[in-house]
Amino acid sequence: MTTVSEIFETMAYGPAPESDKQALEWLERHGRAFGLFVGGRWTKGKNSDAFDVINPATTAPLARVTQASEGDVDAAVAAARKALPAWSALPGHARARHLYALARAVQKHARLLAVLESLDNGKSIRETRDLDIPLVARHFYHHAGWAQLAQSEFAGYGPVGVVGQIVPWNFPLLMVAWKIAPALAAGNTVVLKPAEFTPLTALCLAELAHEAGLPAGVLNVVTGDGRTGELIVQHPDVDKIAFTGSTEVGRIIRKATAGSGKKLSLELGGKSPFIVFDDADLDSVVEGVVDAIWFNQGQVCCAGSRLLVHEGIADRLVAKLRARMEKLRVGPSLDKAIDMGAIVAPVQLERIRTLVTRGVEEGATLWQPSWACPTDGYFYPPTLFTNVSPAATIAQVEIFGPVLVAMTFRTPAEAVELANNTPYGLAASVWTESINLALDVAPKIKAGVVWINCTNLFDAASGFGGYRESGFGREGGKEGMWEYLKPQREERRGKREEASKKPAPKRASRTTLPASRFPLPPIDRTYKLFIGGAQVRPDQGYSRKIVGPGGALLAEVAEGNRKDIRNAVEAAHAAAAWAHTSGHSRGQILYYVAENLAVRAAEFAGLVEAMTGQGEAPAQEEVDAAVARLFSYAAWADKYDGAVHQTPIRGVTLAMNEPIGVMGIACPDQHPLLGLVSLVGPAVAVGNTVIVVPSEAQPLAATELYTVLEASDVPAGVINIVTGAKDALAKVLAEHDDVDAVWYFGNRAASADVERASAGNMKRTWVEWEPRDWMEGEGREFLRQATQVKNIWIPYGE
Repeated sequence: MTTVSEIFETMAYGPAPESDKQALEWLERHGRAFGLFVGGRWTKGKNSDAFDVINPATTAPLARVTQASEGDVDAAVAAARKALPAWSALPGHARARHLYALARAVQKHARLLAVLESLDNGKSIRETRDLDIPLVARHFYHHAGWAQLAQSEFAGYGPVGVVGQIVPWNFPLLMVAWKIAPALAAGNTVVLKPAEFTPLTALCLAELAHEAGLPAGVLNVVTGDGRTGELIVQHPDVDKIAFTGSTEVGRIIRKATAGSGKKLSLELGGKSPFIVFDDADLDSVVEGVVDAIWFNQGQVCCAGSRLLVHEGIADRLVAKLRARMEKLRVGPSLDKAIDMGAIVAPVQLERIRTLVTRGVEEGATLWQPSWACPTDGYFYPPTLFTNVSPAATIAQVEIFGPVLVAMTFRTPAEAVELANNTPYGLAASVWTESINLALDVAPKIKAGVVWINCTNLFDAASGFGGYRESGFGREGGKEGMWEYLKPQREERRGKREEASKKPAPKRASRTTLPASRFPLPPIDRTYKLFIGGAQVRPDQGYSRKIVGPGGALLAEVAEGNRKDIRNAVEAAHAAAAWAHTSGHSRGQILYYVAENLAVRAAEFAGLVEAMTGQGEAPAQEEVDAAVARLFSYAAWADKYDGAVHQTPIRGVTLAMNEPIGVMGIACPDQHPLLGLVSLVGPAVAVGNTVIVVPSEAQPLAATELYTVLEASDVPAGVINIVTGAKDALAKVLAEHDDVDAVWYFGNRAASADVERASAGNMKRTWVEWEPRDWMEGEGREFLRQATQVKNIWIPYGE
């Protein structure tokens, strides 16, 4: 067997770079002989059958992997079933932490996973490094959010149970993330079968997940060919099958599961149209075509493999395409300069060659670049067919390779007819400078995803899936979560009967961490203000003493005034770019704040106890709830979506949730840490910048939070904290014409002052003076108050 080092030398034109040696070490550590990952440990399997994993660029064996038997599948399902009760019973916040840990593990081992993926699949290291692996982490982050929100957003629903998941070889690790992230977030356990050509990254991820603390049996990986997949599909103790692959196999699975009660989602083949109208920017179109069909060697289920061009521009576009194809580079996947890697396996290469030959035989015109592909591996050049009949085999059958077939149309109606002239309906791409035309055509195309002036865009927040023979069900977004949930009607009835006989249960949504007494700060310690990302002295230099319930001096904090508020407002306006940061990025920063707060949970619990005198256990519970609340708003950051209203026009009306701008927030005196987090979290999650006035009597949790914010990549000016007389500072905020909204939680008289003062610039206010249970204070109510809705009307049609 060729050594892995030799494979690296062949593919990277020399010895493996230092950054890639981790992949070498991982392969050699396992002796290049991989078993199954079941019940949280490696197992050799119950028989000696195995198969080689081949590197497509060199045709050399990378590793030898177990062919799972019926007994192996039984063992994996049993392990998943055993782990299910405990995993599904975990609070959503606990599952969110596990998924967050998986996301971090992927990021920490990004280079290892990227190199393994390129070795395993043959695709370019640029693709695995810059697209696949970041999207894998993104899916785990996003679904950590859904785990956090599951109890409120999917009330009355619970996990399906044990899920069998079968993924293809074109995006080996990304497909794994698409599948297991929502399944685990919903509380299911998983038996996963990666494709026999590309199992290595799935096995590596399982090992990383175990090292990151995922409980044994929650994720199990069994390797093998179609026989292993069949065993999973037919297993009586599997509650759901999620499959991505060919339509032919999907049809077999549909028949096999019919009447079994198994839940089923199928993401199958496609023959996606790439429609170009005569007003399109042709240079952009050319680059779009490169991404649509030659990305991942055309081995993409939603590849734009049918180029439909307005006949008036067809010749010009084809000439530009040929010139661009001459510049494409095909070669070993670890070469960062290549555009296309190798085809995954000989059987797939032979399929491509057979269908290309059929296209020529049926009268289409073949064109390929003048240069030659490498001859050592499974390579195939980018290929363009013109003069293609809509009924031709190559226009109807999914080739799953770097082969583009071009046809022409005259009218938008003809373009739509050609686009829909296949049994598939996975995706489509529309290119035009006319928004009217784009929005007229897009709804008429029978596809689950339509991209306008772009192609092959994916994100965890957006559902992906097809119509017709491209399957059913969705992956990603909220709609993807529903695929892994079922109603709990019977369970609810049973629980209600039990609840009537038992005392009310304790809250199960918070995580208990070990508590310890907080060492009180020295008497002379004085906290500054936090403005523009820095700790600054107050304008007048005054401070106020903070004493505990027994009268002992705990610390001193800065006494803020009108000028300090002015400085904070200026800093908040300077951070306006926060509103344009992606929801994912805002969520990650809130996760970091939670992570750093959790590390110091005992310290903050001691502070809360010292200020309030409420006892060690309630203080610890408040800190735990604050961490969980930060996770909640990190989760909401990329999920508080708008809507499409059904207004009586021929078009769409988009309702967009937008941040209000600069917000002043006066926090309640109860729960000095949790109250602040409960108000700041939703405000910044949706893109606002804030000036916070913490509890007047108990501000130390807020002032100690400065260092957490500094360590958590919170941009300067996004969160500003001014301590002092809460009611007086709230009134200053309400009077300030550059503040866009004020929230006040306190007494009735000061609330009235805030509302009156706000009339100066008619800013939005939210005031409450009745005590609220801050242990339950989160959700859509706060997000609604932190946003304003913009309705955009878009009529369309010719």
